[in-house]
Amino acid sequence: MSAALGAGLRAVLALAFGLALWQAVVWASGVPPFILPGPVRVAESLWANAPMLAQNARFTLFNLLTGLAAGITLGVATALNLALSPGARLLVRPMLIFAQAVPVFALAPVITLWLGYGAPSKIVIVMLVIYFPVTSAFFDGLMRLPAPLADMAQLMRATPVRRLIWVQVPHALPSLASGLRLAVVYAPFAVIIGEWVGSSRGLGYLMLMANGRGQTDLMFAALLVLAALGLTLFFVFEGVIKRLTRPDQGQR
Repeated sequence: MSAALGAGLRAVLALAFGLALWQAVVWASGVPPFILPGPVRVAESLWANAPMLAQNARFTLFNLLTGLAAGITLGVATALNLALSPGARLLVRPMLIFAQAVPVFALAPVITLWLGYGAPSKIVIVMLVIYFPVTSAFFDGLMRLPAPLADMAQLMRATPVRRLIWVQVPHALPSLASGLRLAVVYAPFAVIIGEWVGSSRGLGYLMLMANGRGQTDLMFAALLVLAALGLTLFFVFEGVIKRLTRPDQGQR
């Protein structure tokens, strides 16, 4: 508990120092508020526009969580099928490598054109961005089975499915955790880019609207809300990942 309190205190102190430095730069430079508003001005905008920010944040969060769930599910399923089927590896893996060479962000306008300005296009963009890291990380972990474990599975005459479930998957959980961490980092960028390309709602849309109207304080407020969503999601996933990869040997 003391370690957690210490880490929380350090985070609060770092945040306070960053805000103080930000305000000091604004005061010392005399930069106009429409270029760089101070944290006090941003906080005032955050309070004054709280209902609008909350409404757009709900839309962004829905797209973010739905895209994450779809991308992770599809990535895990693809990795399991590739590990289980040599034929799938011959057919699908070259397609995955080729698809990774094409930036998904470059396809965002096309996806928006096909699926419209609503939630589906944002969900698909998030799903595609995180699908490849999750698939690649988990598949690599499944295939990097140590020789002693492979020999044990062979001696026990385990079927390919049993070998996959009871031997390969537990060994590959740390690799899956690495893929999940990348997914949580990439997902907020993906959803915001999707909203920048074309949307009528969301924090990304609100940032563009505020920028066009010269409301830089509102743009910073939307950015802070997005950062809060991203950090909350990261810490939630980090807790899930630690439970997922917690060794059981010491508990037995």
